[in-house]
Formats: sequence, structure tokens, C-alpha cells
Amino acid sequence: MPKKLKPLFLLFFLMIMMSSPLLAQEPELSDQRASLFKLSLIIGASVITLAAAAGIFGQAKAISSACEGISRNPNSGPHIRFLLIFGLVLIETLVIYALLISIIILMVKWGQYV
Repeated sequence: MPKKLKPLFLLFFLMIMMSSPLLAQEPELSDQRASLFKLSLIIGASVITLAAAAGIFGQAKAISSACEGISRNPNSGPHIRFLLIFGLVLIETLVIYALLISIIILMVKWGQYV
């Protein structure tokens, strides 16, 4: 077996072993709870997808603008670099907040009081 495939096979094996208890559980969802759960999965996935896409575009624009600014005025490079990193940190925190919101959406027990 090639050395590059060993970690992949190990990961696949561990995923199967860790997911095997899920296969032993009996489904307890009613039709209404199942539809709410599916809806929450769709909403959570769309929230994190849109936030990640917006973050990627924002970071790409910030990096390109910083590179253009440094190429126009190399003496202001340290100031532009500091503002670039600060802006990238703020963009990344917004994506992390969106991740937390989508996790909260996914973890709510939908239809528990129905």
C-alpha cells in the first residue's frame, strides 16, 4: 500500500467506526419534526455557505487593494499591512459568527414542543 494512501484509509476506517453507533439507533422523528429538521439543515448550510462566500470575496478584494496600495507607495507598506491584517481578522470573525449561528440553528431541537 502506498504511504500516501495509509492516512486516507485510516481516516475512512475511523469514520466508519465512529459512525456505527448511529446506525444502531431507532428513528424517533415524526413527520413534522423530520420536516423541521430538514429545513434547519438547509438553513444552517445556506447561512454558512453565504457567509463563507462573502468572506472569501471580501478577503480577496482587501488583499488585492492592499497589494495595489503597497505597489503605489512602498513607504506606507507597514501601515497598509497592519490595516490589511486587521481587516482580514474582522472579516474572519464575521464568518466565525455565521458558523456559530448555523451551529445554533442545527442544534435546536426542532419540533420538541409540537
